[in-house]
Amino acid sequence: MTLEGKVALVTGAGAGIGRAAALKLARAGAGVAALDHTEENARKTATRIREMGGEAIPLAADISDPAAMQAAYDRVGREWGRLDVVFANAGINGVWAPLEELTPEEWTKTLTVNLTGTFLTVKYALSLLKPNGGSIIITSSVNGTRIFSNAGASAYSSSKAGQVAFAKMAALELAKHKIRVNVICPGWIKTEIDDNTEKRSLAAAEEPIEFPEGAVPLTDGGPGTAEQVADLVLFLAGDAATHITGTEVWIDGAQSLLQG
Repeated sequence: MTLEGKVALVTGAGAGIGRAAALKLARAGAGVAALDHTEENARKTATRIREMGGEAIPLAADISDPAAMQAAYDRVGREWGRLDVVFANAGINGVWAPLEELTPEEWTKTLTVNLTGTFLTVKYALSLLKPNGGSIIITSSVNGTRIFSNAGASAYSSSKAGQVAFAKMAALELAKHKIRVNVICPGWIKTEIDDNTEKRSLAAAEEPIEFPEGAVPLTDGGPGTAEQVADLVLFLAGDAATHITGTEVWIDGAQSLLQG
């Protein structure tokens, strides 16, 4: 699959799934705008792409900041004059806690970053996407779409469910512009996101659940990899997926079929 002459913007490109996808898209020939909330991580990914012989620019922005996202896309427009792929991947796990303990501020932060951030990532991309059409891919989760048994994940799961509804609305609205909008729903993937999760008093919110041995049937119980998710992103970004839109794809090794 080739993306020669195409341009992709990836949020959360500094680590994990975002970084793997940025590298995969670059190997396919796309110029990549590697956006991360820290300049250092964005620069590391862009540097790695350039070392591979690809084109990349680093962008530092908070995806929940409208002005910052508009500025990021302005830079893409100045650099390449087009945009073909948007991977709206950045997000947080936020605070996982029982409803009585979860503060309004904690709820709002998770929804603002994950759901409003997705809206802004898509909204400000449209002026660059509309001339040629393209592909928008949003990272949701098995949580909020198939799995509802993770105690305390109310804010996170709500934000992930909201992304799916948003994608379906956007897919229909943008179809006339030949812009496809799809959602990927990863399960247990080996990344660093759990390092940034605050969990409190989860025992109070848990329901007794007995799972079969091995959480992920396809991998003998272990997690998938960021590279496997990146393969799915590349497929949805390319010409092999030109008739796929408004669809969520679970990539979890059948994990959610056990835990739903």
